[in-house]
This record gives sequence, C-alpha cells and structure tokens, in this order.
Amino acid sequence: MKLNSTSGTKAVAPCVQKLGIVGGLGALAGGDLFYKLIKSRAVLEDQGRYHFLFEQHPFKDVLLPLDAGASMTSRKFYVYEVCSSFEHSGVDAILLPCFASHTFRDEIQEQVQIPVLDMMQALVEHVQYTVEPGTSLGVIASDYVRSSGLFERYFKGDYPVVYLEAEAQAALMEAMYGLNGIKDGHLEGVALERVYHACLSLQDKGATVIVPGMTELSLVATDLQRRGIRVLDINEIYAAFATRQSAEPVPPPFKLGIVGGVGPAATVDFMAKVVANTPAGKDQDHIKMVVEQNPQIPDRTANLLRQEADPTMAMYATCKRLESSGAQAIAIPCNTAHAFVERIQPHLRVPIVNMLGETIDWIVERYGAGKIVGLLATSGTLQSRVYHEAARYSGLQIISPGIEYQSLVMEAIYGPRGIKAGFTTGVCKEQLVVAAQHLCEAGAEVIILGCTELPLVLAHAQAYEIERHTVALVDPTTILAQRCVELARA
Repeated sequence: MKLNSTSGTKAVAPCVQKLGIVGGLGALAGGDLFYKLIKSRAVLEDQGRYHFLFEQHPFKDVLLPLDAGASMTSRKFYVYEVCSSFEHSGVDAILLPCFASHTFRDEIQEQVQIPVLDMMQALVEHVQYTVEPGTSLGVIASDYVRSSGLFERYFKGDYPVVYLEAEAQAALMEAMYGLNGIKDGHLEGVALERVYHACLSLQDKGATVIVPGMTELSLVATDLQRRGIRVLDINEIYAAFATRQSAEPVPPPFKLGIVGGVGPAATVDFMAKVVANTPAGKDQDHIKMVVEQNPQIPDRTANLLRQEADPTMAMYATCKRLESSGAQAIAIPCNTAHAFVERIQPHLRVPIVNMLGETIDWIVERYGAGKIVGLLATSGTLQSRVYHEAARYSGLQIISPGIEYQSLVMEAIYGPRGIKAGFTTGVCKEQLVVAAQHLCEAGAEVIILGCTELPLVLAHAQAYEIERHTVALVDPTTILAQRCVELARA
C-alpha cells in the first residue's frame, strides 16, 4: 500500500522536505506516526514545505511476538527494501517507527544514502530536555528490545533504566501482541488495564517517567496520561524530531565500477591488484567494487584497424549501469578501450580513471621526463595513438615495434597459443621478449605493457633483464589499481 500526502494546498516551497515513513511493522503505530506528523506544529505552520510518503507492504512476520530470541532477518530485509524504494523515489529522509528495527538501524544506514532518522536519538534528546538527569526511566519494551540493550546504549547511565519483573513483563507482552492486544486495535479493556498496571509496577520500582520501547504505546499514551501516568508519546516526539532535521545525504563508502570482460582474464588480474594494493587489516578495509563482466563488448582493435563493430555503445551502456549501481569512479582495464573514452566521458556523471594518463604521469614522476619509452600494445592502440596523445606534453618519446615485431606482439595476444586463448608461458612469452628486446635496442629505457593481457606474462618490474639490456617494465593496470586505491582512501 502506498499513500501520498502533500499537506495543504499552498504552492510548494523551494526547500520542500520529502519524508518517507516505513509502514507495515506495526500498521496502527505507523499510521499514528503519519497522523502526528501531519498535525505537528512545524507542518501546520508551513504546510507547503512537507511531502510525506507512507509505504506499507505485506510483512510475513508482522504477527510474531518480539520475544528475546526473535529473528530479525525478515524484518531487516523488509526495512531495507522499503528504504531502498524511498531512495529511488527521491525521499530526503526516512522515519522508521519500530524499536526492534532500531536495533539494526546502523546496518540499514550503511546500505542507503539518505538519512534513516534515529528514533532513539529523538527520545534521548527529548528526555534530556524535559527530565532531570539521574531520574529513573521505566521502559515499556518487548522482550527482544530489552535483551538487545538498546536503551542502555543510548542513555549510557545518565538516566537509570528500570524494567518490569518477569511476570509483569509476560502480561505486557500479552497485552501488546496477544489475540486481543493493542497491536490488533484493542485499545481499551483488558489490554489497556494490563499496560496501566505495568506502568504502576515500574513506578513502584522508582521510575518517575515511563518511556516507550514499543511504538504501540503511543496508541494508548493519552489514556495513560489521563490516569496520571507520566508516559512519553514516541510518535509525537519522533514527528517533532523529523521536522527539525535538515536532511543531508549520507556520504556512501567509495565504490569502484569496473568495465570487465575487455578481456576477462585481465579484469580478474586488475581486481587482484586493487586488493593487493589496498592497505587493509581486515575484509571490511577493502574497497567496494561493482563489476560488469561483459565479454560481448565488440573487439576494440578490430574496430580501430578494420572498422568492424563499434564498441562505443556497449561500453557506454556498461558505464551507465555501473553509474546507476552507485559507482563513484569507473576503471576500464583495457588499454585499447581508452581510444573510445573521450566519446563516453562527457555523457557520464562519474569520472573514468584514465589508465593511460595515470601511467604517463607515473613514468615521468618515477623516471623523469625526456626518457625513451617503448610501447608493447595491440595494433589498434598503436594506430589510435592514445598513448602518444597522453604523452604529448610530458617530454616522453614513445616508440613502438617495427612491423615484423608488432606481428609477434599481436600473435602473442591473439594467436592460437596466445594470451587471450589462455596461455601465459611458452611461445607467447618468447614472442613478447623478442619484441621487448627490439625496443631496448632502439633505445627504450622503459617499456609500457600497453595491453592488459601482457602483465599476465611479463610482470611490472623496475629492472627486467633482456639479453644485454636492463629495462623497467611498467604495468598500467597496476598503476590504475594504485590510483583507484588512492581515490578510495581520499
């Protein structure tokens, strides 16, 4: 069920606040919060500012009592799905009227980029403002919320927390969740009397203020107050809290998008390099990555050399899907694909980390300008001159193999016993070494492994011995991985 309400009929103010309410965890309590939001002072005084979205779906565990051993798995998934729906609807902030769900609110917040307003923080602020420090608080809560230690974490001993004895707690659970309980709409009679007596029991234990740990308590708070119980109405408190907040987007953890499949083995190699270059003491210190392994992207070299199928559209669509998945930067572990980046980048909201530019900058920083740099790459990369363009203002001189030696490079990559066919030793390595030796003899002091398959055969190294030559081998995918790690850490 979805319910949209824009309070009043005035023109919408420029600073409209769109609030989403997660319904379904307690239908009556959620509806009560919605009502109290609409009639709150802030909303009535500025009715054009607020837009509310109340969303409720069938939740299969809604009728289960929240005993101490209750499983939260289904509840977590339900809350996440509704919050994710709100995120896609452009909601500014989310209200979650359920104490049990606030035991895992932090987990939900980590997965969405809009604030899930903290109901417990709202309660703490209200208590600090209205109740003398050191006052004992009697908590009306489910077995599950009690056992979670939620109230102890938030009140931190500033206000002693008092709970019911076992027999009174069992009666309270029946009054709330039983067949004729308050959660089912029985707001008078036996259920109400049991809640009233629970409040008296807490007063007998020294509690002067009754605080809710069940949102359903708001449904009978007025009746209890008429009987002289100083009980707080969490829905009124939460509504006031929500209208005071300035909803700032929650910065998401860095997520790297990877255009994979160009080629498949190189993608896996690049991901391994990201992991290897990340300073981490545990799994959670590593970078989020979202990969679309799309080997069906048309061959980049075939397009550049023979005008075969254009890969631009497939690359763009892959980048857009990564962007939609929350990627904050995109890596393309394919040198030849960078011939198409200039066409794509202006149409994206997130940057493609340019592997070629990063590689040229790294070489200049490490070895200085004015070096002769050999380039082992596909003929498509050479023909596109993307490395030459990247090096134009760097002072580096890029040289490439002669025709015969370039044929060896292409055979090493695309041949029947080449790298794309799954070979990393034998004839493909011998062919690459011959081509590299040729570049050394032409004066190269540094050689770029300018096809992402090549580092599967020849490793990134400061000093690689080839016959009588010592040359630095530079792996652009290692440079790209290191740069992506820097972006994530920044």
